[in-house]
Amino acid sequence: MNFTSGSPETVLDPPAADVAAALDAARALEPERRRHAVSAVVARDPRCLQAWADLAELAPDPVERYAFARVGYHRGLDALRAAGWRGSGYVRWRHESNRGFLRSLHALQLAAAAIGETDEEQRCELFLRQLDPEWGARRASEHGTEHGTEHS
Repeated sequence: MNFTSGSPETVLDPPAADVAAALDAARALEPERRRHAVSAVVARDPRCLQAWADLAELAPDPVERYAFARVGYHRGLDALRAAGWRGSGYVRWRHESNRGFLRSLHALQLAAAAIGETDEEQRCELFLRQLDPEWGARRASEHGTEHGTEHS
C-alpha cells in the first residue's frame, strides 16, 4: 500500500565513478580542448547524460546543439523508464544525478527556439515544469551558469 501523497519521484543513477572522473577532467580543460574531451567521454559511455548535456551546451551551432540535446533527452527518457518512471511524476533538479537529463531537455528547448521550432520549444518548457515544479524559481534563484554556459 502506498501511503505517500502526490506524484512519485524518480532519481536517476549517477554515472560510474570512472566516467564521472573522466567528465570532470574534460570539464577542467581549456575551452578549445573541452569539447573533444567530452566527446571522448560520450564515446566511452553513450549513456552518460551529463556528457550529452555538456556537448549540447558546448556546441557552437544551434543545429548541433539541437542534435546533442535530442540524444541526451532520448537517452534520458530511456534511463528514466529503466529507473521505474512511467511517464508521469517528478524528476527534480535537486538530485544531482537528474541534472544531465534536465540540462539536455533545457538545451533542447533553447536549441528548438534558436532554429524556429516553436512547438517543440513550448513542449520542452512545459515538460520541464511538469518534471520539476520548482524549475522556474530554481533557475531564477541559483547561479546562472554551469560549465561556462548561461542558462535561462
